[in-house]
Amino acid sequence: MARAGVTVERLTLAGAELADEVGVENVTVAALARRFGVKDASLYFHLRNAHDLRVRIALLALAELADRVAAALAGRAGKDALVAFANAYRDYAREHPGRYAAMQIDLDPETAAASAGVRHAEMTRAILRGYRLSEPDQTDAVRMMHSTFHGFVSLEQTGGFRHTPRPTDDSWSRTLDALDAVLTNWPSR
Repeated sequence: MARAGVTVERLTLAGAELADEVGVENVTVAALARRFGVKDASLYFHLRNAHDLRVRIALLALAELADRVAAALAGRAGKDALVAFANAYRDYAREHPGRYAAMQIDLDPETAAASAGVRHAEMTRAILRGYRLSEPDQTDAVRMMHSTFHGFVSLEQTGGFRHTPRPTDDSWSRTLDALDAVLTNWPSR
């Protein structure tokens, strides 16, 4: 029987908060049970296992980021849209490192198709239409953008830039300028 007040939504949110505190790889059903002051077994009414919990955290994070990016993109196009998207992405990763890491979990195709990841792809492609890119160039550009954003954010989070005197915000701004230049002048086949 479910304990009063314990729902899968509350467990997912608490798991996401825990992931931001200790890292998604350290989020377990046992750790979550301690947070709720219940026995591990009582949570298995709502969750299959730790992987199920981490997938739910990933789905929550994808939805939160999609909402944030959509708000940032409203009324923007071209470079302004690119910068707004990128900054929303980076800010979310900085504010929610555990949730951001959870978004890197490889989701099964059915779960991925039903996730907010689809919204991310649609918003990214909307930005690229402003650069007049069509297929297959759009797919290549989506991959480049994701690689750029994820690579920069990941290096920043792990301290990969700490030994250089240039502020990371300056490098981020120049990276976005360069990305805009590449998208504006996409090489022809």
